[in-house]
Amino acid sequence: MKDATGTIGEGMKPAPSAGSRALVPILGWICCGLLLAAAVIASGELARRSTLADLRSEAAARLPLSATALRSELDKQRTLPSVLSEDPSVRAALGGEPRAVAAVNEKLRRLQLSTRASVIYVIDRAGRTVAASNFAEPNSFVGQNYRFRRYFEGALRQGAAEQVALGTVSRRPGVYIARRIGATAAQGLGVVVVKVELDDVEAGWRAGGMPVYVADARGIVVATSVEDWRFGTLRPLGRDEAADIRDSLQFGSAPLAPLPLVRDPVEPDLVSGTDGRGYVDASGPVEGGLPGWRLHLLLASDTAVQEAVGLSRFIAFLLSAIAMAAIALLLRRRDRRRGERAREARRAAELEARVAARTLDLGTANRRLTTEIGERERAEARVLALRDDLAQANRLASLGQITAGVAHEINQPLAAIRTYAENAGLFLDRGDAATARANLLTVVGLTQRIADITDALRGFARRGDGALVPVEIEDAVDGALLILGSRIRSSPATVERIVGAPGAVVMASRVRLEQVLVNLVRNALDALGEAPEGRVEIATRLDADRVEIGVRDNGPGIPEAVRATLFTPFATTKPNGLGLGLVIASDIVSDLGGALVLAPQTGKGAAFLIRLPRTSDGWAT
Repeated sequence: MKDATGTIGEGMKPAPSAGSRALVPILGWICCGLLLAAAVIASGELARRSTLADLRSEAAARLPLSATALRSELDKQRTLPSVLSEDPSVRAALGGEPRAVAAVNEKLRRLQLSTRASVIYVIDRAGRTVAASNFAEPNSFVGQNYRFRRYFEGALRQGAAEQVALGTVSRRPGVYIARRIGATAAQGLGVVVVKVELDDVEAGWRAGGMPVYVADARGIVVATSVEDWRFGTLRPLGRDEAADIRDSLQFGSAPLAPLPLVRDPVEPDLVSGTDGRGYVDASGPVEGGLPGWRLHLLLASDTAVQEAVGLSRFIAFLLSAIAMAAIALLLRRRDRRRGERAREARRAAELEARVAARTLDLGTANRRLTTEIGERERAEARVLALRDDLAQANRLASLGQITAGVAHEINQPLAAIRTYAENAGLFLDRGDAATARANLLTVVGLTQRIADITDALRGFARRGDGALVPVEIEDAVDGALLILGSRIRSSPATVERIVGAPGAVVMASRVRLEQVLVNLVRNALDALGEAPEGRVEIATRLDADRVEIGVRDNGPGIPEAVRATLFTPFATTKPNGLGLGLVIASDIVSDLGGALVLAPQTGKGAAFLIRLPRTSDGWAT
């Protein structure tokens, strides 16, 4: 709205036009498309990196196998020239005597066949070959001069030397392993040389299906599974450096051209060939090889990377398309829900009017119900208080009935205490301190007995607080029997205990549990009366999930007409009974989470069972 000046009022904003509202979905779909493209590209890059990491690991794992084959071949031949350099017949052949030379030629031929070396030959100090394993072949090394070879000069000077070179006679490449004949350079008579051709090693590399090559310290390929790469270089050589190598005749007239491989400037271990194929280059030094040697293994990567990238991009596109479809479906459902909410709002407004009309009636009814509930809760509280008072009165009544017997129980130790105390005085007068001490210790024991009796009575008379604590059932039985001790001894009946669950524990109030047991045992004794063979049995038993205490007698039993109403108020079989003892006992056991039941009558007498749930472990600790 506009005010008097014609400006838009404060707090009011112009409504968006229809064109701007239509533009919002278009921009949203454009953003979704850009996100889709970004997800596809990112997933492809992640797949490329993951695949390359796997290929690098695989190539690094294969590299030691290729290096082991090369090292094994060289190590196998290295001992041969060392042994021959100490052979007296070889030294004799350097003297030029024909028979000695012929003998060494034959020895070298046999050794070459058995060791599968390419050629074994002996060079004198002047560089001339005096004996060779190929002495009888057209391309024999005998008479050839190898003074120009670095392995010859190095062996004479240092005692041992190794070199890779192209044979000037055989035109075949190999590793030349040379050892000096003689202890020192001054005493050197010549050199023993073993030429090792790596054909078997390279054939094994080719069988693996991956390009493998070894480059020396200058970057020249000296062994390879790709024949066209032999004597190629890892980098362009300078003109002077290439001329020096050619002049040394180490690699003959090889062009020393760079390998047909292009390295990635960002990831140098990724190379591509002139045929467009990509590889992962794993490299490492050759242990046991010549100084500066480095082994390279090329694992094809283009196909694996392309497949992984393609699959990843397809999955990313598919998931993104599904996500976009889900978003579109959610937006459609949102619009539908908005319409439903609008309709529900209209229906809610109509309901509110009807609810308001009923609220007054419900409020009145609710207040009336609240008043009734409060009155009922107060009545229930009074009932609970009366029940607790009744239970306490029952305990006190029981206590009154057994007081005379307890007084007799206390009288006996009191009389004994008096006697022992008087005797202790007499013994002290006589100077018999040991006997006096024994009498006093007996007095202490008797006072403890009186304390146990009074503690049991005081605990029995105390009003329980209702809290449930772990109680060992045998302790509760002991307490009940202690309270009824005088009553039991004055009765002709026999009380027998059967401990079937020693150490069993229940959650209960010990005072209240003892009250139930006192009630049941006293009822059993009353039922037996003066019967000469009366017997009361108190047995405990432990089941899977509960503890059971049974009180049985062999009295007249309970009439069938009374059994159905035994746990109702004022139901009794005693002439002067009120019929409340079992009702109170049943309520107490129910409060403890259990049940007090009358067992089915199978013979004479009656049997009551207290069933309480056992604790988590069911045993005292």
